[in-house]
Amino acid sequence: MHLIRGVGAQKLADAKRQLSLPQIVVICGSTRFMAEMNEADLRETGDGKIVVKPGCDLKSPHALWSDPGEAEALKARLDDLHRAKIRLADEVLVVGDYIGDSTRAEIAYARSLGRPVRFTHPEVDPDA
Repeated sequence: MHLIRGVGAQKLADAKRQLSLPQIVVICGSTRFMAEMNEADLRETGDGKIVVKPGCDLKSPHALWSDPGEAEALKARLDDLHRAKIRLADEVLVVGDYIGDSTRAEIAYARSLGRPVRFTHPEVDPDA
């Protein structure tokens, strides 16, 4: 089940409470803002939150995605993984002053799940 709604959402919320987990924030945005994401990670962690964010920067060279075909398949897997991070999170923090198609889709997905969405640059909120 890709969307956590209703009973599934309640079970996840109950499990988080039973485990006394701090708030979980997922960082979204273009990987061109990886330095800003790392800074946001530090700040959010300092505020006592669990932070999840993109783990791969496909814009930077690496052997794992040097083959174009493998890179395309990896991108699809990473998109699925990031949607799972959004489902897990209590809120979303969008980093950067640019919103591309992938980030716009992540924002829409988060909002469809009822996740609050914050922006480091509120003027880029596509729904503002």
